[in-house]
Amino acid sequence: MFLERLETPPPPFATIPFSRDPDFVDRGDILDQIDQRCSEPAARVALVGLGGVGKSQLAIEFAHRIAARHPDTWVFWVHAGTQARVDEGFRAIADVAKLPGRNHPKANIPQLVYGWLCNERNGKWVMVLDSADDRDVFYGTTSNGTRNGQPFANSLPQSRNGSIIVTTRDKDLAFRLTGRRQNMIEIGPMAQTDALALLEKKLGSLSDTDMAVDLVRALDLVPLAISQAAAYIQARVPRSSPEKYLAEFRESERNRSKLLQYDGGDLRRDGGASNAILTTWQISFDHIRSKRRSAANLLSLMSFFDRQGIPGWVLNPSRIAQDGMQAIGLDDAADLESDDSSQSTDSDTDDASFEDDAAMLRDYCLITADETEDKFEMHGLVQLSTRRWLKASGQQETFRQQYIERMAASFPTGQFENWAMCRTLFAHARVASDYRPSENTVESWAILLHNGGWYAWSQGRYEDAQQMLGKAREVRERRLGKDDVATLSSTSLLALVFRDRGLWKEAEKLFVQVMETRKAKLGADHPATLTSMGNLALTYMNQGRWEEAEELFVQVMETRKTKLGADHPHMLTSMGNLASILWNQGRWEEAEKLEVQVMETRKTKLGADHPATLTSMGNLASTLWNHGRWGEAEKLFVQVMETSKAKLGADHPSTLTSMGNLASTYRNQGRWDEAEKLEVQVMETSKTKLGADHPDTLMSMGNLASTYGNQGRWEEAEKLEVQVMETSKTKLGADHPHTLTSMGNLASTYRNQGRWEEAEKLEVQVMETSKTKLGADHPDTLTSMANLAFTWNSQGRHEDALALMQDCVEARQRVLGPEHPDTLSSLATVSEWSS
Repeated sequence: MFLERLETPPPPFATIPFSRDPDFVDRGDILDQIDQRCSEPAARVALVGLGGVGKSQLAIEFAHRIAARHPDTWVFWVHAGTQARVDEGFRAIADVAKLPGRNHPKANIPQLVYGWLCNERNGKWVMVLDSADDRDVFYGTTSNGTRNGQPFANSLPQSRNGSIIVTTRDKDLAFRLTGRRQNMIEIGPMAQTDALALLEKKLGSLSDTDMAVDLVRALDLVPLAISQAAAYIQARVPRSSPEKYLAEFRESERNRSKLLQYDGGDLRRDGGASNAILTTWQISFDHIRSKRRSAANLLSLMSFFDRQGIPGWVLNPSRIAQDGMQAIGLDDAADLESDDSSQSTDSDTDDASFEDDAAMLRDYCLITADETEDKFEMHGLVQLSTRRWLKASGQQETFRQQYIERMAASFPTGQFENWAMCRTLFAHARVASDYRPSENTVESWAILLHNGGWYAWSQGRYEDAQQMLGKAREVRERRLGKDDVATLSSTSLLALVFRDRGLWKEAEKLFVQVMETRKAKLGADHPATLTSMGNLALTYMNQGRWEEAEELFVQVMETRKTKLGADHPHMLTSMGNLASILWNQGRWEEAEKLEVQVMETRKTKLGADHPATLTSMGNLASTLWNHGRWGEAEKLFVQVMETSKAKLGADHPSTLTSMGNLASTYRNQGRWDEAEKLEVQVMETSKTKLGADHPDTLMSMGNLASTYGNQGRWEEAEKLEVQVMETSKTKLGADHPHTLTSMGNLASTYRNQGRWEEAEKLEVQVMETSKTKLGADHPDTLTSMANLAFTWNSQGRHEDALALMQDCVEARQRVLGPEHPDTLSSLATVSEWSS
């Protein structure tokens, strides 16, 4: 017979195993939300979130506040990570409350505690169930999680005098334990201001706020990661600092892993829990893999994507188009990739299984889903942790291969009609360029980088394009050879990137290589050969080599007209290119005739907002502008600019060109303020987007300087013009047409300041070089003659000035026509000087 001594019931008190945190940061109204929900009878509240986001710390602070404000309320703390820990926690409640019968050998402790808690005469109570992450503990079908055949969850009272607070990583368990979604409070990373406050409390005053912001953001604003980073820094003072930690963190993934595996200890975390953030999350990964391997596989695959906008249709192999995406070269169908990438599949490929897997990962707060689009998001540190977990188990390469195969099968070519899809996938393709694939997937990797680089080039993202295409070309040369059609396609695209970055010598070298190889392999009149000839001709044009460019363009156009027909897109491209050459040679009437034909055909064939149509409209507008038909030019330029902004983006190179063209039209109409506003915007964006020494940036600086000059702001104009001229000489050469233009502009500024000798020296040099380089009748040469005549006249050399200006008038009447504004202007000058 068991005899038990009667004990006097103790007064209410708290059994919180952790002290209050002096570094606690109050995170908005979370504690108020908990308090409000706990004020209701039989309240149940769940704090749900990823490991390390501070759920337990919030519960500790709340428990201490309740104990301080309400000394007549019992506060119990139960670690709920395992059944043994729950048993231990309930035993502790029975002991502190001195429950009769608790020491009986056959005592049912949970039932005793349940009965005592339900008795309202025993007073109010709050119970924290911390780290309740395992559903089997509460709803298990084996001996774990059951008492007398009943789920342990049934031992949790729903009496009016008590409240239960659950901290968990599992949303589904939180719902089952609380009964309502409204009783779940999702805890995410900290707000930036709160994260900074936590770092400052841990380290003291922060001297560099911007650096501190970078550090907490690098740590994804996760409290445990911030606390452990601070512990790491403090343990190594003075040889460590926030700045050094951040620099080391950013250096490599290996460094990040090492730093995030640091365990500096924390008195307010359960002794069985790791303080290292990577280890904390990997416990969740192991749990998921033990419960549903396919969900763990999905998490593993997602860890290789960019962390935002992860497309569900790429993750789910049953929804990838089975015919895949082929890597078509920029040139034509001859560059069609013959490689048919195999697609990896798991055992769970149907939509229902995929959705179940994704739901489990959402329940564990490892991913979030976009409610309106088929996209997911992960924290960057969760991805890092997953990849290190895979590496430890020898599975990293398996899932990296799967990621590359899926992306290569999904990423389309960079043609206009695919831009929406490319935009969705590009961030993930860019991530792939940093991975070094195995030999099994290297060709799929090359396809992905080729198509990704193609799209990047089309969007003016030249650095990304050069990196991706350079790697694709390198792989293809090694695997397939220099003469393979796929290799030539990547080489041709890379050359286009070089050309658009102003690296014309590098571009020319590659274009010549592609053209000669295609002539030998495909024939001189093959469409791919003709495209490479056209690309080479454009590079000649960029270098001011008009005759060589025109010769190639005419050859390409005539062959295409015979082979493809007059309205074929490639034929239209040839006509547009030839028109550009004619325009640069000052043959504006011939250029205009071609440009009108190209523009109208493209509108009909491609649509008014297709990039090729916009290019032809811009070219026609430039020709109209050079004819002095500024009203017509402005109308077209405005249309091109607005459509480019909408379709390509405000910082796309084509958009910037259209803005610069419109500004020039404003300038020629004396609308200085409008011109300046646009030109400043173009110049600043070009510097950021293309670089300070890119030809387009230099042109925008020259345009702005012209507008300053028109307003009499000579010092500002001169400063810009000197910079443009010196950079142009270095980058383009002393006799390049753009360099000559910059020299002429600077000379005009000197002239307007009365600095006649400096102006004359430059103008003579420009005129003589223009005659040799462009021809005596080129409009730019005629402009240089007029400028020199003005300088001589200002120096008192009236007869020389008049004779030179008369020569200019005769040439302009012959070249530009008697009604052109430049002709009329120079004619008026001759009349004035003669009288």
